[in-house]
Amino acid sequence: MEPIIVITVIAVYFAVLILISYFTSRNASSETFFTANRQSPWYLVAFGMIGASLSGVTFISVPGWVEASQFSYMQMVLGYLLGYFVIATVLLPLYYRLNLTSIYTYLETRFGFWSYKTGAFFFLLSRTIGASFRLFLVAGVLQLAIFNAWNVPFFVTVMVTIVLIWLYTFKGGIKTIVWTDSLQTLFMLLAVGISIYLIGKTLALDTSGMIARINESDYSRIFFLDDWSDKRHFIKQFLAGAFIAIVMTGLDQDMMQKNLTCRNLKDAQKNMYWFSFVLVFVNLIFLALGALLYIFAIEKGITLPERSDDLFPMLALNHLGTFAGVTFLLGITAAAYSSADSALTALTTSFCVDFLNFKDKAEENKQKIRVKVHIGFSILLFFIILIFKVINDQSVISAVFTAAGYTYGPLLGLYAFGLFTKIKISDKWVPVVCLLAPIISFILDFYSASWFGGFKFGFAILIVNGGLTFLGLLLLRKRDL
Repeated sequence: MEPIIVITVIAVYFAVLILISYFTSRNASSETFFTANRQSPWYLVAFGMIGASLSGVTFISVPGWVEASQFSYMQMVLGYLLGYFVIATVLLPLYYRLNLTSIYTYLETRFGFWSYKTGAFFFLLSRTIGASFRLFLVAGVLQLAIFNAWNVPFFVTVMVTIVLIWLYTFKGGIKTIVWTDSLQTLFMLLAVGISIYLIGKTLALDTSGMIARINESDYSRIFFLDDWSDKRHFIKQFLAGAFIAIVMTGLDQDMMQKNLTCRNLKDAQKNMYWFSFVLVFVNLIFLALGALLYIFAIEKGITLPERSDDLFPMLALNHLGTFAGVTFLLGITAAAYSSADSALTALTTSFCVDFLNFKDKAEENKQKIRVKVHIGFSILLFFIILIFKVINDQSVISAVFTAAGYTYGPLLGLYAFGLFTKIKISDKWVPVVCLLAPIISFILDFYSASWFGGFKFGFAILIVNGGLTFLGLLLLRKRDL
């Protein structure tokens, strides 16, 4: 594709986002930025959350993952349903009852100051890493599609990527994001559908023909029930999916901040139920796309890229025509930004509310502080992406879930202990427990194959991490005098 076409597409796309931002951020206050004044329609939130949950990681990495892992990812997706049910029936009622802006305020109510700060810290760590992974992905695509042709350094691409997000989120915050995420979800799903259609047309296959080719291929196996030591085993993947959904949605300020903009608990629950079932179908479509991409490449004699994450971009931009390239760029941009923009807003919200005593300040001071924090996190993401560029050596989706297993584990343990026990603990030692649990989990995961006869935890290390945190909190139990 000609770089000028790419730039035009990206420019028009962001002009639309900025226009939406203009209308949604008029007369915006800090309350608007953080909660959208709790007036968002539930169906709009639900549709936008599809794009935010999938993100650019799913858009590129899930199709590329098919060759090595087949459709085993669906085992995790089925686990998501259980996790989202827990969120809708246990966590959302809690958050609405306490009328929370930051969900980590609950930890202070239940345990105390240090537990609250520890939970908020682990969210900031988790979401900063996750957002960096996602932005790294879209920056890589822009580098491939535009800036390599002009010998522009990667750091400039990253800078442009982050500045664009900042421009349309710095004023309206979550209110703007609820609307832009819906638009971005639409573009992302259209891009996938159009890509599948064009591949089918090129291979002379209708819908039933594509389904038959996928079923006959080596990529379509979903369930792995034979080898317990295999990290793809159904039980491991299903349970990991359930707990990943709980921590990466229910215990994540980014995702819950959208839910908490709904008018009431009933609307928020409708949003969660509708969103969860549609997400299963959408993930299956992404895997089908991945299988078709590999089938297409093999039939056309195209050399597969070394990194599976590069498969979809390479074929869309170089082998499926200009229309496919344009729709792919819209899709990957929408997918990546629908997650990254809300992450930047959520990081700003958590830091302001959880660490800067925001509620005690005058509105004028709130505005100034919020803008500074917003800029600060933008700069932080910039440098982390550059570091990730240097050290990344695996599929991005695998990296995201691996990181989540260690950074979200303490949150899982804290909330499980708080919700399912009434035990009082010595709050000041909570940071120590939440630091040791991921370290021990990493050691167990690293040596699991040699210590446990070839057994591998895979993404289920999240459950181990949360369990160790839970046990550590038991040791902090206050004894009755």
